[in-house]
Amino acid sequence: MNATMIKFGYPDTLVKEYANWVVVLRPQQVTLGALVLICKNEADALSKVSSEAFAELKAVTMAIERNLKSCFAYDKINYLLLMMVDQDVHFHVLPRYAGSRGFEQAAFTDPGWPGPPDLTWTNTTGESLNKSILDHLRQAFAGR
Repeated sequence: MNATMIKFGYPDTLVKEYANWVVVLRPQQVTLGALVLICKNEADALSKVSSEAFAELKAVTMAIERNLKSCFAYDKINYLLLMMVDQDVHFHVLPRYAGSRGFEQAAFTDPGWPGPPDLTWTNTTGESLNKSILDHLRQAFAGR
């Protein structure tokens, strides 16, 4: 377990665990279904990720895209590899939406659309709503 996994709430926020990667719910929902994809290797640069992790990345991203699409019908998806604060290799996975989306009577917007995501914006969620999103995603990932 690395510091980035802990920061993003692992294991409580875990959506799906793979041999070399974990997919966790991003506590700040910049857009509905925002995730963090974290490499379990000790790697502080993308070039340091193991060959095995790179090989597995295709299947992981395919599962992420398939399940986010089925859960929330995103229009585009962005993977941000920034690593400015958290040093472990990780991607912020942001489903993007041309219009508002609803989930459990809450409205989610994407004010950066159609440009880059606005990382200063967070849709208002609480622990209960985040848990509902997490449960919904876990169910989807478990079914595939």
